[in-house]
Order: sequence, then structure tokens, then C-alpha cells
Amino acid sequence: MTKRQKEKMLNIIVVVFAGFAALLFLMPTVLTIVNSFMTSTEISANYGSMLSNMTSDKKTFISDNVNLKFIPDKVTFEQYKSVLFKSPDYLLKFWNSVILTVPITFFQIIIAILTSYGFSRYPNKIKSIIFFAYIILMIMPYQVTLVPNFLVADKLGLLAETGDYVNIKQRLSIILPGIFSPFSIFLLTKVMKRIPKSYVEAAKLDGASEFQIMTKIHVPMCKGAIVSITMLVFIDYWNMVEQPLVLMKDSDMHPLSVFLSQINTGDIGLAFAVGVVYMIPTILMFLYGEEYLVEGMAYSGGLKG
Repeated sequence: MTKRQKEKMLNIIVVVFAGFAALLFLMPTVLTIVNSFMTSTEISANYGSMLSNMTSDKKTFISDNVNLKFIPDKVTFEQYKSVLFKSPDYLLKFWNSVILTVPITFFQIIIAILTSYGFSRYPNKIKSIIFFAYIILMIMPYQVTLVPNFLVADKLGLLAETGDYVNIKQRLSIILPGIFSPFSIFLLTKVMKRIPKSYVEAAKLDGASEFQIMTKIHVPMCKGAIVSITMLVFIDYWNMVEQPLVLMKDSDMHPLSVFLSQINTGDIGLAFAVGVVYMIPTILMFLYGEEYLVEGMAYSGGLKG
């Protein structure tokens, strides 16, 4: 076998393996979408053995085996009618997720741009120490910092159950720590340090101010990284569970990510429909920024010079 034939065979093996892995990753999403259009009776018949472990009422289910189906016998929109029109709780939880995630993502990116610009433009020993502290905070799991966040929020009076602006305070207990997360600062600093200094020197010769250098040179050249970081931050906080459970005492303010675990033990068809609605924002973001995500991660990872 020649070297070219070996390379071709290796490429085929890699493609087959990647396709199989992609199929495994996509299967839960596809099954969730398909099952959201099935009737409750059909879902019970297909997943009776699995669902019987989630409830004490085993007589409800009629199947002892799990039957994965990708085409429903009868398409129904009853679950979506319940989610979108009959049960306002689901939409309320959805908007709770939006109210928490959008401010965190927006302000975290703004702070990351300003901070990363300072780290990349004016490096010194003190800033190096601060940046190293950012790295330490970033690699620590959130569960480790959850107790300090709780204590700080409590001292600031953000965990109050009564009084004025209770809803706003409890949301701020999650939004404020999220805004100052070090993740986006770390990645964006790495990207901004790669911008050639000759661009900045040329802009200074033309009389550009620091604000103009940041907005006209650094931000446009980091567009791919900023979009990819925005997507990662949004998805991370869209799926948060621990923060609302610990910092929010009012369950009516919990996001949909927390509420999903509570409806799985009830109408499983409804859970599939809510799951699809829950996935829509992240899927739309991925479809919009797929190229930016690949470009930004490649750039920050050092694949580009």
C-alpha cells in the first residue's frame, strides 16, 4: 500500500469516526424534537420501561422495553399548545431565563473588552499578577465559589425575601457575579495580545485617541472572538442550575433550566415540548455564529499567527 493510499484510508476512517460521533451527539436532540410531536400514549408505549423509574405509578405505562422512534405514528401539537397558550408557567420561566442571561452576557462582554484592552495595551507586573488571579478563578469550579458568592450577596442584602424590589435584588445576586466572570476576559486578552503593534502605532500617528484605537482597531479585529465568546457565555448561563437554586428563594423566579427537571416526572410529552422551546435560542445563536465560533476558538487557541 502506497503512502497516498494510506493517507486516503486514514481520512476515510477519521470521517467515519467523526460521522458516528456526530450521530451520537445529535441523537438526543433529534429524539427530543421528534417526541415533542408524539401523543402521550405513544410516548408511554415507546418509553414505558424508562419512564416507570421516574414515577411510582407503574400501571400508567404499557411497555417494558424502550423503543426509539424517529417518526411519530400521529403528529400532534397539543404539547406546544399547552406550553405556549394553556400554561403560562412555562413562558414565565422562559422569560426568567432571558432576563438573567441577556444582561449577564451583554455586560460581561463589555467589561471583557475594556479589561482585555488594558491588559493587552499596557502590560506590567501588577497587571500580570491580576491576570494570573483571573486564571486561577477561571479554573475553579463554580461550586467552589458558590458559598462566597452567597455570603457576599447576603451582606449586600440581595437575598431578602421581603421588602421593596425583592425580585430585582434576587436577580442581581446572580447577574452581578456573572458580569464579572473571568472567562471572557481571559480569552479576549489572549486574542488582543496578538494584534500587531504596528496598527496601533499607525493609528497614533494619525492622531487617534485610546478610545478610537480600541473601537476602530481592537474590537473589529477581535469580532470573531467576541462573537464566539458571547455564544459560549450565553449558553453557559442559559443552562445554569446551581446559582438560581442557591441564591433565589422564590421559585417563581427560577429560570427554565431549573424548571425542566421538575416537569420530567409529570407529563413527559410536555417535557419534550418545553425542551425544544428551551433549545431554540441556543440553536439560533449557533446557526448565526458558527463561522465566528470556529474562527474565534482557532485564533485564541493559537492556530493562527
